[in-house]
Amino acid sequence: MRYADVYADWQADPDGWWMAQAEKVHWDRFPTRARASDDPTNPGWFADGLLNTCYNAVDRHVADGRGEQAALIWDSAVTGTIERITFAELQESCARLAGALRARGIEKGDRVVIYMPMVPEAIVAMLACTRIGAIHSVVFGGFAASELAIRIDDARPKAILAASCGIEPTRVVPYKPLIDAAIDQAEAKPEFCVVLQRDAAKADLVAGRDHDWHDFVSDAEPADCLPVEGDHPCYILYTSGTTGRPKGVVRLTGGHVVALNWTMKAIYDVDPGDVFWAASDVGWVVGHSYICYAPLFHGNTSVVFEGKPIGTPDAGTFWRVISDHGVKSFFTAPTTFRAILRADPEAAELAKHDLSKLNAIYLAGERADPATIEWVREKTGKPVYDHWWQTETGYTIAGNPTGIEVLPVKIGSPTVPMPGYDMCVLDDDGREADPGTLGSIAIRLPLPPGCLPTLWNARARFEEAYLERFPGYYTTGDAGKIDADGYVWIMARTDDVINVAGHRLSTGLMEEILTTHPDVAECAVVGVADALKGQLPMGFLTLKAGCTTPEAEIVAECVALVRDRIGPVAAFKLAVVVERLPKTRSGKILRSTIAGVADGGAVKVPATIDDPAILDEIRERIASIGYPLPEGQRQ
Repeated sequence: MRYADVYADWQADPDGWWMAQAEKVHWDRFPTRARASDDPTNPGWFADGLLNTCYNAVDRHVADGRGEQAALIWDSAVTGTIERITFAELQESCARLAGALRARGIEKGDRVVIYMPMVPEAIVAMLACTRIGAIHSVVFGGFAASELAIRIDDARPKAILAASCGIEPTRVVPYKPLIDAAIDQAEAKPEFCVVLQRDAAKADLVAGRDHDWHDFVSDAEPADCLPVEGDHPCYILYTSGTTGRPKGVVRLTGGHVVALNWTMKAIYDVDPGDVFWAASDVGWVVGHSYICYAPLFHGNTSVVFEGKPIGTPDAGTFWRVISDHGVKSFFTAPTTFRAILRADPEAAELAKHDLSKLNAIYLAGERADPATIEWVREKTGKPVYDHWWQTETGYTIAGNPTGIEVLPVKIGSPTVPMPGYDMCVLDDDGREADPGTLGSIAIRLPLPPGCLPTLWNARARFEEAYLERFPGYYTTGDAGKIDADGYVWIMARTDDVINVAGHRLSTGLMEEILTTHPDVAECAVVGVADALKGQLPMGFLTLKAGCTTPEAEIVAECVALVRDRIGPVAAFKLAVVVERLPKTRSGKILRSTIAGVADGGAVKVPATIDDPAILDEIRERIASIGYPLPEGQRQ
């Protein structure tokens, strides 16, 4: 079947199309209709059905006779451990932890915070919660105590499931002191904590409140799966908010199972039993959707990797994992390959590994610049597919549906909308823009199954953040265009479209151009204040390993590149070379933070930043070219 036919079938009968997808998962009571409500802002997908997330992820594969298939492969590059866990073993672990939680009073609807590194027990914890109808909220292991406390107060969990530490390439991060400090700061006090003790750093347990993980589950009566309503919350995942207060994205059970199960074949072209690897962390949405849930719903083997693309021990680690475990489809962020490219531009480490079982590479999480895509394609000989989605949606908005039909790739575009997403580009007045015109990317309501229906305990904030700007639409917060062929182009966050002397310019396009320079490994372009033009673009460049070209020469060539390809209207003349770019722990470049530093205002260091010290170098390099401007010369 062709993509166009599948998309047309969904357009002709959206509810019928989604009910057909619902037939492919296990229900204890099949829903009588797709949407419980005609309200497009809150459709209530599959609300009157009954199902269980953990059963769909684990138990049904055991019941189907595939209990001995590997469900998880844990590959810890930081400890040198590889462990394969079958569906039968995963079922036993989930049932025992669920039973232990239930015995301690955790019931359907109760919240449980999970604060763990990339270990199999993190997946077990998530699934065990869903097994008994508890709502989990995973917080990235190592997050600051103050940020953890904010999430505890918002979710009000009865319990915290944690590990004693996380292991980084150069250090061990004790988690327990952070948990203790967070509980002290929080108004809502969890009733108990369960701690997985790791050899790298054992935790001191608080008597009466804290429990050793293995002791906690050793004598527990295994719990059966509890069917819940289709609109019962599966989890809460906190994402950054513009006010500094995180937003609790809610994911409902029925739509989550149905939509994610569909994506594994349609988008990633894997069959049950194939090995799938999403190189992310369970603290982020990719870890939720494509390390834990979707692969297991679909009967795939999911790789759980603990380590980094470089430094554990070298730039060949990801190639090794793909080779050793026979990964068929690999999903990561573009920043992964930019890190590898910078450390090993000739891909010498790649030549040591066999990628013959790898069919394709998928990129998401940030803008995939053409230079990076071309480098990966050239060095691996594999197709590379960009796709675009958000924490809020939980899976692909626009992508290349390789399991349905491989569409021609346009480098720089994540390809076309997936069924369920009626996308358009709107101008500032809410009018639909002509093809090829830059504007705000929006999605006509209702959002499809699996997308957020609201924010946890914050319906008004949900409507303000996503629905009020363009009534009848979900506002993505991204700027871009849709071309005459229906291909989507995501250029930047709307905040990153800058206004230079009245011209709306995409910083993402400038970044694309800068990464074509042979010495540039990675870059970021932000808008800085200018008294004459309102804003000017400023570029920040990191260089490939072994580069010997003088920095001043590289900067001059980069300025010339942008002026040549966009024209003088871009007014691109400010650029500096930096050792590293500030990023979140998931690898996203913190462009708004860089812009704040460049403009000289007070900058709150984001809790998600991987290394706050990077900002000091950024300040020094900006100052070297005369920024920030004196107060009187700012916009």
